[in-house]
Amino acid sequence: MDAAAGALEQALAAIRKAGFDPQPLADTTRGVSTPGHAHTDGHAHTDGHAHTDGHAHAHDPAHPHDPAHPHDAAHPHGHAHEHDHAKGHGHAQGHSHSQASGQAHGHEHGAETEGKARLAAALLLAIGAEAIGYFVPATLPWKALGLAVAALAIALAGWSVYAKGLRALRHGRLNINALMTVAVSGAFAIGQWPEAAMVMALYAIAEAIEARAVDRARHAIQGLLALAPDEAAVRQADGSWVTRPVAAVALDAVVRVRPGERVPMDGTVVAGHSAIDQAPVTGESLPVDKTVGDAVFAGTINQSGTLELRVTAPASNSTLARIIHAVEQAQATRAPTQGFVDRFAAVYTPAVFAIALAVALLGPWLLGWAWHDAIYKALVLLVIACPCALVISTPVTIVSALAAAARRGILIKGGIHLEGARRLKAIAFDKTGTVTAGAPTLVHHEAIGNAPAATVRALAAALAGHSDHPVSRAIAQGLGASSLPVNGLEALPGRGVQAEIAGTTYALGNHRLIEERNQCSSALEARLLAHEQVGRTVALLASGAGVLALFAVADPIKPSSKAAVAELKALGIAPVMLSGDNQATVQAIAREAGIDQARGNLLPHDKLDAIRALQAAHGATAMAGDGINDAPALAQADIGIAMGAAGTDIALEAADVVVMNDDLHRIAETVRLSRRTHGVLWQNIALALGIKAVFLVLAVLGQATMWMAVFADMGASLLVVGNGLRLLAAGENPQPREPASR
Repeated sequence: MDAAAGALEQALAAIRKAGFDPQPLADTTRGVSTPGHAHTDGHAHTDGHAHTDGHAHAHDPAHPHDPAHPHDAAHPHGHAHEHDHAKGHGHAQGHSHSQASGQAHGHEHGAETEGKARLAAALLLAIGAEAIGYFVPATLPWKALGLAVAALAIALAGWSVYAKGLRALRHGRLNINALMTVAVSGAFAIGQWPEAAMVMALYAIAEAIEARAVDRARHAIQGLLALAPDEAAVRQADGSWVTRPVAAVALDAVVRVRPGERVPMDGTVVAGHSAIDQAPVTGESLPVDKTVGDAVFAGTINQSGTLELRVTAPASNSTLARIIHAVEQAQATRAPTQGFVDRFAAVYTPAVFAIALAVALLGPWLLGWAWHDAIYKALVLLVIACPCALVISTPVTIVSALAAAARRGILIKGGIHLEGARRLKAIAFDKTGTVTAGAPTLVHHEAIGNAPAATVRALAAALAGHSDHPVSRAIAQGLGASSLPVNGLEALPGRGVQAEIAGTTYALGNHRLIEERNQCSSALEARLLAHEQVGRTVALLASGAGVLALFAVADPIKPSSKAAVAELKALGIAPVMLSGDNQATVQAIAREAGIDQARGNLLPHDKLDAIRALQAAHGATAMAGDGINDAPALAQADIGIAMGAAGTDIALEAADVVVMNDDLHRIAETVRLSRRTHGVLWQNIALALGIKAVFLVLAVLGQATMWMAVFADMGASLLVVGNGLRLLAAGENPQPREPASR
């Protein structure tokens, strides 16, 4: 140990003479990273994150509350980075990021280049030390040269490892830096300095590669931030257009978006018509038609006509920025499997350390081993005790899955919900706006008796156009505008409206109104019953002469509902409909969607009781609703799912899973992603533990060397990281083909 420390000090002095100034890294406090937050430690980040020391982990599963780097969703509870924070290069969530990311990119590029050069030099020196040990005479000058070359390699690759390892040992912690410090120093002390240099160089390279891969997963979603332009064309008071930074554009300003351009800010269309590719926000593969009054989101692509938008949110609070922020918060939470891994690692590392100590001390006494051989085997075991691959196996998988889901327009609010989705046995759907389109539509109309069809349509349109009732609005929209003058309009609460048109009094209302007028017949009753049995609401047009026409209004199911329900059934999840609408309508809609169980006439507290009953009968239960009216049921469910929540702050906060568009297929996608993630998690755990077990046995039998052990750990880490990163592919969207109606 003393020899290694002395050689290390000499090497550090040589490095300082060469113009470098190695310093131990300072501890940082735990936080949640925001887009553009800058560091000086060398992991390559995609949006203004810069680090210069890709191997500086604290890997301390036994001490889960040590200060950790903001990116520690990927390095949980003590598998922590220790980085210095740069000053002046961060920018807030959603902020225009051109300057900050430009500054950080310059630092990042230089830091990454320097880090690569340092690790390459360390590896070459380690190879040189090995060559000196094998191919030159074992004379004192050559030994001294080999020792100096090895010490320099260790210093270049491991000065931060030593700094943190010694600090951990002073506090009685057995983290990865402490293990590597003891192992490398021990090898150096017993004369295995070429192998000590190679182990440290390989370890540093493995950590740098691992850190880069983990950052790729953590920041995969941040690439969306770059989709929003930094500037917008803003209309001035004189009607001219001036380009301004989006950060300087005020609410209610009008901005212009030409065909082929990305939308710079959230807004409402005030002029123009176009098709918008909304994939970055909602995950929809097809463009959506937008016209006056429709909402559009920053980062989406205008595909055809020129649009003018009235800004509804500042750039720092766009829907896209909120999505990124929500995913980053989710990545900072801990999944159940991650807790299991941490608990296991907290036992595994001290246990292997104890075995290594026993091998070193008891091997010579009980088994007759030479002290040198016993100590070497113990040092190999210390390298094997590194839990890197095991600890990183869970977070990189969870983070990749969360990013993949977000790219598909599904925000999962943490690993616990991602893992929980695979256990779902039942799901309750609200009807209006979840299974149905949420907008009443005129689906049928017919003249009764000898009344001319064109005449009754014009009369009904005139009456409906003067009413605010949703059914009347649906009729007016379905029939179009009427030019007939309306006089003496009277609202009939709970029944309909009546007015005088061309000297005759006409009424448009429900079944109750017609009964009050004594104009109902058995034949009409049969017609009304037929419509009500399929979930339609009927309005009737009548005059003093009798009933003239029938108009049926319905909230049709979404095109995706029936297939999505079938998908959930195929996954073994029982669908149920819970609604405040009347039982006949709810039953009809449920039957059309393929839902076997439906309950109507439910108040919010009734839905809450229904969720509890489903949980008692089936087990894990989800609730899919609008995130506002269904808040109690969403909170009670094992997983609350808010549908169609793009741009809705309340839904983003209320639910565990947020589907940014109205596509129910996304729920089945979430369940499949959860099950796939679970499989990858346990593949990674089995792979990491399997490789450790093999080398543990080989080490005790004397068949494994230190560099073989570090290679195995390096390989296991890269394998589990690569396996976890495969989940990112699940977030890739198909290319848009043709516009879809809203």
